[in-house]
Amino acid sequence: MNAGDCTLYHGGLKGAETAFGELAEQYGANEVIFTFDGHRLNRDRNAVTLSEEDLQRGDISMEIASRMMNRTYYETEKIRRVLQAIFHMVNKGHQVFVIGTILEDNSVKGGTGWAVELAKLFNRPLHVYDQNHEGWFTWKNDGWQPEETPTIAYDTFVGSGTRYLSDKGKAAIEKLYADSFTS
Repeated sequence: MNAGDCTLYHGGLKGAETAFGELAEQYGANEVIFTFDGHRLNRDRNAVTLSEEDLQRGDISMEIASRMMNRTYYETEKIRRVLQAIFHMVNKGHQVFVIGTILEDNSVKGGTGWAVELAKLFNRPLHVYDQNHEGWFTWKNDGWQPEETPTIAYDTFVGSGTRYLSDKGKAAIEKLYADSFTS
């Protein structure tokens, strides 16, 4: 696949999303960052500020989000806007790559977990590099299956994950790009 024909969608935060973005730029892939007014980005190349109307399209009950992710979210406007922006990332990207931690209940730790739950709901090819287990896992048959390094196989994809990116997590993203594209 030619990187120039692909578009990465992410949220521009420090850690995994910045690494995904920097490598997209290095390989010549297109990059779109979804954000909203008042949101501080670590990377802002090709940022799209979602309007209130756009954000509402990604709105979900915080009760439903809490139930799907097996955690408690309080009705705060910032968390709601983050979840709304994540909706736009996953809605636009056909394949989803996440760096984080898979929990015992099959969810992924932190706000990144919402991208994972939406990918499951939207039936997107979903790959998580678990930093604790130092390996990639793919969501198949309602469970996580270990895999070798996946490849970017669609022209739109999501890169999301933890702000606390480990060296091995960063290396996993680098290998993902190297195995998917020629520089």
